This record gives sequence, C-alpha cells and structure tokens, in this order.
Amino acid sequence: MRNTREILRLKYEAGLSHRMIARAVGVANSTVSDVSARMKAAGLVWQDAATLSDVELQRRLYRDHQKRAADPREPDWNRVRAELAGNKHVTLQLLWAEYREEEPDGYGYSWYCERYRAWQGGLDLVMRQEHRYGERLFVDWAGDTMSVVTPGTGEIRQAYLFVAVFGASNYLYAEASLSCGTHVFLSAHCRAFSYFGGVPELVVCDNLKTGVRKPDRYEPDLHAPYAELAAHYGCAVFPARVRKPRDKAKVENGVLVSCRMIMAPLRKRVFFSLAELNEAIRTLVDAINERPFQKLPGSRRSEFLEHELPKLSPLPAEPFTYRTRKDARVHIDYHVELEGHFYSVPHHLVRERVEILFDESTVEVLHHGERVALHPRSRAKGRSSTTMEHMPEKHRAHAEWTPERITAWAASTGPATAALTKAIMSARPHPALGFRSCLGLLRLTESYGAKRVEAASERALAFGACSYKSVKSILENRLDEAGLDTRPADNGPMHDNVRGPDYYA
Repeated sequence: MRNTREILRLKYEAGLSHRMIARAVGVANSTVSDVSARMKAAGLVWQDAATLSDVELQRRLYRDHQKRAADPREPDWNRVRAELAGNKHVTLQLLWAEYREEEPDGYGYSWYCERYRAWQGGLDLVMRQEHRYGERLFVDWAGDTMSVVTPGTGEIRQAYLFVAVFGASNYLYAEASLSCGTHVFLSAHCRAFSYFGGVPELVVCDNLKTGVRKPDRYEPDLHAPYAELAAHYGCAVFPARVRKPRDKAKVENGVLVSCRMIMAPLRKRVFFSLAELNEAIRTLVDAINERPFQKLPGSRRSEFLEHELPKLSPLPAEPFTYRTRKDARVHIDYHVELEGHFYSVPHHLVRERVEILFDESTVEVLHHGERVALHPRSRAKGRSSTTMEHMPEKHRAHAEWTPERITAWAASTGPATAALTKAIMSARPHPALGFRSCLGLLRLTESYGAKRVEAASERALAFGACSYKSVKSILENRLDEAGLDTRPADNGPMHDNVRGPDYYA
C-alpha cells in the first residue's frame, strides 16, 4: 500500500501528471491510472483517504470496488475487449454508446473508460497489450537450445527453437531446427503459416541477420529473400526497433512460455532425430494452445478459432520456395556459369554484373533487379542452355541452320542441288561440319543463277564430285553447259584433288 498512498499523495497534493508520478514512484503509467480510477470509484477524497489506515484504504479501494463489479449495469468487459480487437474502427466511445442504448440508466462515458482500463490492468501483462485480430504475428528464436543425438556416432547436435505467436489470441507455434540460417528461418515461416491456416497482415521480427540486412529505426532494410517471402504471402515484415523489447513483448513471452512448457519438460528425454524432437514439441504446443486462460474465458485455441482465424488472409496455392542467390559476371559468349553449366542472357549484357537466383528446378538471372533470363535447371556440366532471343543477329542466323532447313532451301534451286547438299553433309562426321560448304554452294546462285547451279550440281553428282569446290570449278569452266554424255566411261572415283579430263578440254 506504500506505493498506492504515495501515488494518491502526489496526484492530489502535489498535482503531478500521471507520467511524472509513475516516474517518481517507479511504476507503470497504467498503475497510476488504475489507482486513480479506484479512488474515484470508491467515492473517496484525498483528505479522507489520508486519514485511513493501510488496511482500511486497501479495503475501500479494492474490496468495495470488486463488490461493485457485480452491479447488473456492469458491462461485459471480455466482450468489449473482443470488439476492440476484432475491428480497428471500433472505439470505446462507440461501444459505450451501444452500452447506453441497452442500459439507459448505465454509467457515463468517463466512468466506462476508467472501469475498462482498470479491468484491463488486472489482466496478465501479455493480455494487457492491445492487438487487433489477424494483424500481427511475432516471430523469434529462443535463446536456449535442445539436444539431438546422432545414432551410431553419438554426436550431440544443438537444435534451435523457432517461436511464432499471434498478438491478439496468443496462439502459439514452435519448431526445432539444426541451424538458424536464412533457408531454415524462411522455411519455418512457411510451416507456421501452414499450421495457422492463414497469413497475418504483419510479421514482427527481431533485427536478426537472416531477416534484416540493415536495421534502422524508421526504414529497416530487409534481406531480399525475406522480402520475397512477404510478397509471396501478401503480408508485410515489420522489424522491431533495436533495443526495444516492448515492441515484441508478445514473442518474448511466447519464448518464455516455450522454454518453461516445452524445453523444460523435454530436458531429460533423448532424441535421435530432428523429426522425433519436433513431434514431441508439436504435442506440447497443442497442449499449450488448449490450456484455459487464468483470467479470461476460453483458451488460445478457442480464441484463435473464433476471432483470429477468420481475419487471416488465405494461403497461396503454392508455398514459398527459397532460392539461393549468386553474383556473377556475364561471359563474352553472353552466358553465365552455375555449377559447371552455362545459361544464356541477352547478348548486350556481356561483361555486366548480374544476380542468379536458383532452386532445384529453375534458374533466374536478374540485372538491376529485373529478370533478363529464365531457364530450367540443368546438372549437365560443360553444356549450355541457350535461348535464341539472347543471341546476336549473326549468331542467331547461324544457329538456326539445320540439315533439314539447308536441304529445303537447296530444293528451291532444284532436286540435284538438294541431293548434293545431302551428299555433302552425309560425307562429314557430323552434318554441321558440312553447313559452310552447303551455304557456299547455295550462294553460287547469286553469281551464276539457279539454273546453272542446278545443272552443275547434277554434273557433280554424276561424277561423284560432291563438294563446293567441284561445283564452283564446273561453273567457272562452263562445264555445266556440256551434256552428261561427254562423261568418260570409268576413270575411277573423283575427289577434290583430281581435276579429271574435263579440266583440259
């Protein structure tokens, strides 16, 4: 009662503000407001209260006050709290107006507000904070760890506990992992959203390095994967201020609950796998969520199902997939390398710095934050994945040539020309090695015309001289104008280095 009497003295004798009283006595502002409200509700003035003993003052401020709570005109403060948490546009003034419609002889607005704050001050610290349903999910890592024993070797590995708790309903989720890396941190978010069956508006986190690249009081800079996860689920990440634990008091209490009600009960059990540990954790988490509140009706689960879950956004069709990032420089052949495989990018980005995002199935290349290439993931080392649109025009034209296309183009000159291109390509170890000879053959039509090239090709086939040089020699010496009946009987096979008798004609 010493603090209570001092609060009353400073308020009614010294005339100090609630904030100054709280600072002088060393209590919270809400405590000063509560004592002041109880003083008014008891109908006391300071001159009379100062003469009362501590026992009598306590009885008048608290015992009599509790008796009046049974007044039939007393509002249902649990319902009032639920209304305030369920809709951000609902105010105490609106609820008081609705209360007066039901109770015309009810209490005034000032008394209504003071009584609600007094009732609210009697709740646990966790419940005193005002949070709107579906708005904030608080996440953090517990400071302590749990042990997992590796079968066979007996190696003891430390498992870290990830905790997520809703601001309004205190609905809890926890899981263990063997690291605190970015991939594990983001995957834990995905599993938490799946456990809740929905997504909140805000995710409040600490300024941990796996999530926040650069802490700042006003504009914190998130790591790109964390921002991508938030965009995928349609929520926002709101890092708490540095060294401001009250910004995330919910999760701090959730971590405390997890340590006391999960880690402590499991401290003597030996786990031989992470899955076994998480199964035990899930059982205890369900028990925590089912446990009745001490000063409120219901439990975390009933509060969540009734009020929180309907306010959550639906889960996306596919969960977020974490992609690894890698910086790279575009090679002179307009490809970037990833684990021994080469992926093309637009040719104008040669020697530029780009960012590669990849997972098990896709490879995405970004330049200044914009996607410039997307390829299926390939494990073939030393091979390349090339998109035609990424190639320069000259390279593209060359890459578009195939044996079928060359033969089709040659057929426009004539059947003999088409047959000759087929013979040229089939005589090489690989058809591509004959492409240049065929292209040179077809270009002869520009100088000699399609008719003469067709005749020269027919003659070359007849003599077995299946090469670009043979056709060019025939055209230059106008042998295409001579009939095929002038061909000698059989002088053996012809090849590029044998001129033949026609050369001396």
